[in-house]
Amino acid sequence: MTTFQPATIPGEPPPADSVRPRDSTPQAPTSVARLNDTIRGFIQNWGSVWVEGEITAWNQRGGNVFGRLKDLVTDATISFRIWSSTRERLPGDLKVGDHIIACVKADYFSKTGDFSFGVSAMRHVGLGDQLERLERLRVQLRSEGLFDPARKKPIPFLPHVIGLITGENSDAEKDVHRNAELRWPQVRFRTKYAAVQGDRCVPETIAALKALDAAPEVDVIVIARGGGDPQTLLGFSDERLVRAVAAATTPVVSAIGHENDHPLLDDVADLRASTPTDAAKRVVPDVAEQHAIVAQLRSRLTSRLTQRLSHDIAQLEQLRSRPVLRAPESLLTSRAHEVELLAARGRERVDRALDVQGRRTAELRATLRALSPASTLARGYAIAHLADGVIVRDAAQAPASTAVLVTVGRGSFAARSEGPIEEDPGDGAAGTPT
Repeated sequence: MTTFQPATIPGEPPPADSVRPRDSTPQAPTSVARLNDTIRGFIQNWGSVWVEGEITAWNQRGGNVFGRLKDLVTDATISFRIWSSTRERLPGDLKVGDHIIACVKADYFSKTGDFSFGVSAMRHVGLGDQLERLERLRVQLRSEGLFDPARKKPIPFLPHVIGLITGENSDAEKDVHRNAELRWPQVRFRTKYAAVQGDRCVPETIAALKALDAAPEVDVIVIARGGGDPQTLLGFSDERLVRAVAAATTPVVSAIGHENDHPLLDDVADLRASTPTDAAKRVVPDVAEQHAIVAQLRSRLTSRLTQRLSHDIAQLEQLRSRPVLRAPESLLTSRAHEVELLAARGRERVDRALDVQGRRTAELRATLRALSPASTLARGYAIAHLADGVIVRDAAQAPASTAVLVTVGRGSFAARSEGPIEEDPGDGAAGTPT
């Protein structure tokens, strides 16, 4: 901001007809005209200064212009006037919202007591300087992660209520409504109007954004403005607005200007639309297109199901046409004879094995019978037992008068020994059958 010093040296005496504080008393007050003349005399001693600011009012009366200039940082403002003779030398495209520098000189109207600045020169601030400042801000915000795609919120497929921030009765509002309703007739809007340029643009847009963001029924917010020169779109690159959009919990769509316009709002928004019309098309689905998609999906589903059923029916018919499934009993019939043969062969082998084992058993029985003591007794032999059950094997075991039990082939009888008998060498061996 350019500052200036009074053109006169401090302490320089005022004009001769001016009034000093000590020149007036309750008993001898000065006149209003003399006070105004004194003030005008001081102000006229100031020289011209160059100031920088934003035009917030531009009222043309005849060939003269009366307006206001706002500081770029604070809310300080000044009034200015441009006489018709000066207006002819200034750019013809000056308007509200322009960022300008002006050569002004203070003036005080002693008749009305109004203070104003007369403009002798005014021009736009170089666009390159503005773009440079915007790029520096863009780099700063990007470094903070405000443009990170990971933080962007998805846009709902079919929003119940669309919040719209735009100028009242603007073409942007009409474009959004018309295109959205053509695509989805039941679409609902909740609109907040805000200035789309000038000093009211940023605060009003932020207020509208906060109001819509706090409304639970609003699913997405669209900030829309028609095209304009870079000067008029500066409000949508304001750091305050950019940070407010980043802090919003509701998805925000930026639809500012035309395709080539690129305010910082585009970078921080969850979705950037090239125009308000494009915003309506990207936020609201096309009901005809969705019907076509549903019809296409239904057709594809019907085709897939028909194809699958046809395939399964053909496969089932193929399985049913196989002999084993067409006449399942044939498998048993063809195997019945084989089973009978195997059963007969098994019986024959079992019978043969039984015969062989029967003969073997008979032979073993005969052998055992031949070796059995009973067979020996049946041939006439006998077994003598002493009273304690000991078998008599030696004649000396049964001296005279010894009671013995004699077992023969059929039963047993008691006997008493007469004592051992001396054997005659000519006799046969002992143990001859009785």
